[in-house]
Amino acid sequence: MSSLQEQLLKTGVVDKKKAKYIEQEKRKQKKKTPKGQAQLNEATEEAIANREERVARDRELSRQLNEKAERKAVAAQIKQLIEVNRVDRNDGEISYQFTDGKKINKIYVTALLQTQLSNGLIAIVKLGDQYELVPSPVAEKIAQRDESRIILQNLASKDSGNEDDSYADYQIPDDLMW
Repeated sequence: MSSLQEQLLKTGVVDKKKAKYIEQEKRKQKKKTPKGQAQLNEATEEAIANREERVARDRELSRQLNEKAERKAVAAQIKQLIEVNRVDRNDGEISYQFTDGKKINKIYVTALLQTQLSNGLIAIVKLGDQYELVPSPVAEKIAQRDESRIILQNLASKDSGNEDDSYADYQIPDDLMW
């Protein structure tokens, strides 16, 4: 097998003078590069750059897929928490109004559930397009995962008789509806 240079000489594409000049240029180039450093041509450098770019792109795609899978897992956990711990409100006769963003919504609850909502023992959470009632500890677990799902969670009142309350002497009627 002869080299490419010899083949080009035989076919007449390159003459001896041009071949000798190219050979001298190669030797000069080798002498310019310091010893211990591998001589890289443009094709090798381009291949390395392409590989690095591909690796960076693959890392970014992998990160995005992991984030998407994580969001999906969190949504499934929240859905399971709500479905397992939802409070039954089928016999509700009293309308309880609350806001979701700028929209005022209404759910029907019993008197016991209304009291529990007011005292912060249960909370209203959003599941898809529906609103469900869950106990406050469950609502706190949901809030750790996604706070936007908690629609209403009143703070539990620890002491109902506040000493600084100037209206403590006045009774609130039981039939008062807000």
